[in-house]
Amino acid sequence: MLYRKSTTIPNNIWDMNKPLVFDVPVKDTTNKYNIFITVRNADSYDFSNLYLFVDITSPMKITERDTMECILADASGRWLGDGLGDIWDNKILFKRNVEFRKPGVYEFALIQGMRVDSLSMIMDAGLSIEKSSAGNSPKQN
Repeated sequence: MLYRKSTTIPNNIWDMNKPLVFDVPVKDTTNKYNIFITVRNADSYDFSNLYLFVDITSPMKITERDTMECILADASGRWLGDGLGDIWDNKILFKRNVEFRKPGVYEFALIQGMRVDSLSMIMDAGLSIEKSSAGNSPKQN
């Protein structure tokens, strides 16, 4: 495990202008890593998915943006992931076998992209970066 952190979203309302930022220190540039986005939503979340913009800024201050769709419910509306009561946790693969080419701090910024200024009932979101093992598929739910 290289990194794991979640940020609680105040009042469970994610403002599109308030990215969640994670500073990931990288020393080892010889391994490959799988990057996951973690999302906790309430049963009363209005959508079956969550669109995110993910900005990654390298130690050389070069920023790349990806768009990601997190599927949180199936076509019938059944929540995916692990549930306890009315709270659901998902760990969704974002990138596989990533190589960090330079040591230093990489900044990951998660920005909700759901076309609503204030997105209700996303309770927290985060980042998990794990060593990739050749030949094994990463576990996700």
